Amino acid sequence: MRDRKKSPIRIVLAEDHQIVRNGLRLLLESEGEMQIVGEAENGLEVIKMLEGGLEADVLITDINMPDLSGMDLLEKLQETTHHLRIVVLSMLDNQKFVNKAFNNGALAYLLKNVANEEMVFAIKQVCAGNKYLCSEIAISLLNRQIKSPEKSNATIFNLHLTDRDVEVLSLIANGYTNEEIADKLFTSKRTVEGYRQSLITRSGARNMAALIKLACLDGLLS
Repeated sequence: MRDRKKSPIRIVLAEDHQIVRNGLRLLLESEGEMQIVGEAENGLEVIKMLEGGLEADVLITDINMPDLSGMDLLEKLQETTHHLRIVVLSMLDNQKFVNKAFNNGALAYLLKNVANEEMVFAIKQVCAGNKYLCSEIAISLLNRQIKSPEKSNATIFNLHLTDRDVEVLSLIANGYTNEEIADKLFTSKRTVEGYRQSLITRSGARNMAALIKLACLDGLLS
């Protein structure tokens, strides 16, 4: 175990906008306790760095990046032996992205407008093995919980959808055909048709349009 009091926290930045990376580098290295050991414009570059022997403690990654997104990178890292503590830094405050990030191994989720002090605090929290959700999202979720009465009718959330269910539903909502979805997910058209029918049957919706409307009302789709 590295002694944090003597050695800086080694950080990899994955962000496709150089100006954002430069700002993060200046902020974090000014702390004195942190060192940027790698920068990447996408998830593929992070994987190559790690495969090349780069040693790091923390990965700070955006979600929307070309070639390999932050979410896909999280899934890839779960298949490796690299034990990075992952902080997601994003403009996206939708609960589905927050949930997916934590489910895929992230220890912290921050919005890009987070205060410098809170970002530093979050990094130190994940280095201690703790999870952290930025205050803006946490307060938003709390307010939503307080203001929204518990629903009496069954909704799509009762279906316990898998990540693939949500992925298929999102692609359908964005107008992709079964064949196009199959190509994107590297599966067969018949499998996609099976997902569509299963979603309709399990939800009790009259058709896919009704299911998509329900998913939007529940916040599952934006």
